[in-house]
This record gives sequence, C-alpha cells and structure tokens, in this order.
Amino acid sequence: MKNMTLARMAEACGGIYYGRDEDREREICAVTTDSRKAEPGCLFAAIKGERVDGHDFIASVFEKGALCALIETLPEKQTGNYIKVDSTIQALGALAAYYLEQLAILVVGVTGSVGKTSTKEMIAAVLSQKYRTLKTAGNFNNELGLPLTIFRLRDEDEIAVLEMGINHFGEMHRLARIAKPDTCVITNIGQCHLEFLGDRDGVLRAKTEIFDFLRPDGHIILNGDDDKLATVREVKVDIPPEVQGCPCPDKEKNVSHAVLSPTFFGLGTENDIYADQIEKKGLDGVECRIHIAPDHSFTVRIPIPGVHMVRNALAATAVGLQYGLTVDEIRAGIESLQPVSGRFHILHTENFTIIDDCYNANPMSMKASLEVLKDGSGRKVAILGDMGELGGDEGQMHREVGEFAGKLDIDLCVCVGSLSVQIAEGIAAVNPEKRTIVLPDLPALLAQLPSLVKTGDTILVKASHFMQFEKVVAALEAMNQSGQSLRL
Repeated sequence: MKNMTLARMAEACGGIYYGRDEDREREICAVTTDSRKAEPGCLFAAIKGERVDGHDFIASVFEKGALCALIETLPEKQTGNYIKVDSTIQALGALAAYYLEQLAILVVGVTGSVGKTSTKEMIAAVLSQKYRTLKTAGNFNNELGLPLTIFRLRDEDEIAVLEMGINHFGEMHRLARIAKPDTCVITNIGQCHLEFLGDRDGVLRAKTEIFDFLRPDGHIILNGDDDKLATVREVKVDIPPEVQGCPCPDKEKNVSHAVLSPTFFGLGTENDIYADQIEKKGLDGVECRIHIAPDHSFTVRIPIPGVHMVRNALAATAVGLQYGLTVDEIRAGIESLQPVSGRFHILHTENFTIIDDCYNANPMSMKASLEVLKDGSGRKVAILGDMGELGGDEGQMHREVGEFAGKLDIDLCVCVGSLSVQIAEGIAAVNPEKRTIVLPDLPALLAQLPSLVKTGDTILVKASHFMQFEKVVAALEAMNQSGQSLRL
C-alpha cells in the first residue's frame, strides 16, 4: 500500500512504534480487523468490542505473517511489531485519511436518511462505465467501515464511491475529515435516528456536516424534491492555505472560502435534472425519461422497481455528467445495476416471489417498499417488523405506516414485534376488512410461516436490521428448496 510504512503510519495516527528497526520502512499490504483474514505483510487492528477483544488474537495474526499490530494495550510479551495508540478506531480513521492523500483518487460521498446504499450502487454502476471504481461494500459506512473501505483502494483505482452513515451529531464531521469528498450526494432527509437527532431539522444539520471537508472545487448534488434539502442553496467551503489555483473568483481578494451552489435532482421540473414519462414495469423495473438540459433528454430502463429508483438514477446521472460521462455511458450504467442482498433484492423462486428488503427500515423506506409490493403478481403479502431509532414518536410513525398500508391493494399484512402492533392498528383504522396478523417476535413468525404463504405469492420482507428478518428470507428460500408443501 503506497507510502504505508510502519514509521509513516505511526506518525500519521500519533502512535508509538515498538518493534524491529529494520521493519520501520516496510510497507503493509493490507489492513484487517478480523484475525481470521490476517495475511503475510498486513496490519492487524485490534478492536475492543462488546463481546470480543481483538488484542486476544494478536499472537495468532503474527503466526500468519502479519507485519504489525495496531493496539491500545502493549502485551507483556512482545512477539512482533506494534503501533500503540489511545484509540484503535480513531487511529484507523487517521490512517485512512493519510492513505487517501497518497492516492490520486476522486471521492464521491453519499449520505441521506433513505436510499444511501441503492444510490451508491447506482452511482458506482454509472461511473464504472468510464473509470475504475471502488464502492463501499455492504454496510461498511461508519467510523470503522469507512476506513476499511478506503484501505481497499489501490493505485490503479480512479474513483471511490463511499457511503457515509451516521446516527449522532459530529459523526459525519469525522467521516468527512477522513474522506474529504470531491462530490457530496444527499438522497433525502427523513425520520431516521430521531432518537439521537431530535427531528428532521436535526437530521439535516447532521447530514450536512459532510460539507465540512468538501474540497473547495467540489460539487454538491441534492434531492430537490426534499423540502429540507431544497433550502440548501449555497454552501461555504473553506480553502486550505496549501490549495493553489482555486477557481473561486474571490481568491485574489484573500477570501478563505469558496461558495458552491448545489445541483438539484428530482421528479419536479424545477430541478436541474429531472424525470418524467415514468412507467412502472411491475417488479421488472421502471422506465423513464431523464432531462439533463432544457433541450436534451434520454430514455432509460431501470432494472429495479419503484419510483424511488428513478431518483437514484437522477443522482447517478448528475454525478456521471459531472465526471464527463456521455449519455450512452450513463444509460448503460443505470441499466447494468444489480440488486444487493437485503436491499430490495427480488428473488424468483419456484413457488413465489420474495422481495428481500430486510436490511433496514424507516417510515419512508417502508412506504416505498409497500408501494412497489402492490404491483406484484398473485397474492400480495407484506411481512413487516419493527423500525428502530425513531425516538419518542415511534408508535405514531408505525401507525402511519399501517394507515398507508391499509389503503393499498395488499392481501395480507403480517406485523411482527412490539412496535409493529401499531402498524396493525393503523391498518385497522383505515381498512378494518384487510386481513392482518400480529405476531410477538421472530420465532413466532418462523413457526407459523409455512401456514401464512401460498403458491404464487409475492412476499415483501421488511424490518430494521435488529429484527434479523434475513432469517425469514432464508426460511422462505429453504421452504422451496426442501419441497415443503405450500397451501394452494
């Protein structure tokens, strides 16, 4: 890894090096926090978790050939090279920021309350038509995951698309300090993490911390249909003293900041980039026309269903245009998009169709998924679980999801968990005739699952991650594979 010698890493993260003098100028080949993935020449970062302490595995990583261990506590018996720091996680962030500075790589930072992952995937699909692109894998979007993603970059990479997720004030500031994005994309401001951020205005303040380390010649791309983001008309970005030739017209007047104007995308025609002629293709996707200039537009087929995917395509179009892609390249990127497991991943099995959207949930994403389910074939079944981190109004928010579901053409709603009782009550309030089943927890659901589904069903599985609804998806798949009988 370029310039990642033990001596330079110790300096970059403010650590103290303990080890062989002849190894100080050796470069590491990789970074891992998982002792099982240690390899010759790597740096092993020992993380103290709630259940497992990485320091307990240091001896084993040296046996596998690790070059150095990043640690908080120096062992009594030293068997290798160490960099001792106060906080391993903070040190990883500092090392990631340093490493990124060694590479000539552009960074697109993606955040928002809903749709970060699908937008990140769409942007990466588009940019990969022209550039060697690395994207955040899975949910590696926090203060540990972001550095680990950056450590995967190599000299040959050209653009990194980094998902950035937070749930407290100050977190995005720290993430932005690491990533220093050239382009910031914000999908929306929703009702996520209200337990910690208070209200949507708090969410807006927390998410827009991403601007704190935006480069002075950078770009801001926002969802103009979002009432909160639509208020962001100018962003003041500091110009570091070492930056030369910044296009800011006030540079000559010794002004130390640049003022950037966002590019807005959305369905409304007042946006810089917008879409119309939206045609749903059931669960096979959605087609639309994207306008990129007053007299310039193109038609594209998005392979994943939902109007929300149109906005993701608009964001990706805005980024693609910013980085010089042609319309044909942008269209090809959008149409090449592949679903991610747990993120509106449609599984066609022998007996029914599963909409695997169980990675996470909030009121906005829950409603969007239900809106797509109603376009499914056969009997439509929604298996819905609790949504977390919604604050004091969590009961009312679950009820509102239920009221929304009650108005849709859905045949059966299965509500699982203590909070999802409110979903069932919301359904009953607007449509008392709709068939609704309330279950206390995941084990109860798994026990009754075979009696709830029928051949030909389209089944939405949706809940916050802590509900572990991936087990529901696995059970539905196993039900088909084992030939278990389904009710006709």
